[in-house]
Amino acid sequence: MLSVDNLHAYYGQSHVLQGVSLHVGEGEVVSILGRNGAGKTTTLLAIMGYLKPRPGRIEFRGRSIAGQWPFQISRAGLGYVPQERGIFASLSVQENLVVAARRGESGRWTLKQIYQLFPRLHERAANRGSQLSGGEQQMLSIARALLLNPALLVLDEPSEGLAPLIVKEIADILRDVRSQGLSILMVEQNLRVAMALADRHYILNKGAVCFSGTTQALQADENVVRLHIGV
Repeated sequence: MLSVDNLHAYYGQSHVLQGVSLHVGEGEVVSILGRNGAGKTTTLLAIMGYLKPRPGRIEFRGRSIAGQWPFQISRAGLGYVPQERGIFASLSVQENLVVAARRGESGRWTLKQIYQLFPRLHERAANRGSQLSGGEQQMLSIARALLLNPALLVLDEPSEGLAPLIVKEIADILRDVRSQGLSILMVEQNLRVAMALADRHYILNKGAVCFSGTTQALQADENVVRLHIGV
């Protein structure tokens, strides 16, 4: 579904990504792991069009999306949940959702189905974004991306800063979403969450891939976990 090959990216003169390659298959969940500053978020920003590859190849379902604008990449079928969540604080929960709703290729996700998946959002439909807890804001950000009806859901640190019970709730929601056939690419600091959700993992170090493999392979390699993730 998604293929990234020899991706380089810069912030000004700073060479952050140095030849990152990865792929996500149809119906697969893939995680990107690594310490702070390893290039994880930068990889997602380049995929989503917020940074231009210099150089690098990014293909989505066999078609190049490298260098396109973020709105074009979104319309192609990628739903993005940014690290800062990016919800509209002055709009209600329902308004945040309705403004994003689009009938994509699958047309699977409707407002009714979103409220079934996120009953907490249904209860708080009239509340403004600024009145939500951190966990509820994360749920709203994920729900909004799903209403784009993407083929690939791209998440940046979905469990960051959340209480363990909320992390479990969001992990269960993502597991449910995955069971319905949606592909997921996620950056995650919480190794336990990543191992529980993802089929395969890429570990970044200094802007390059230093490990790629299945959950079983990662579990078996204590040395790479200790060196590059720190747990």
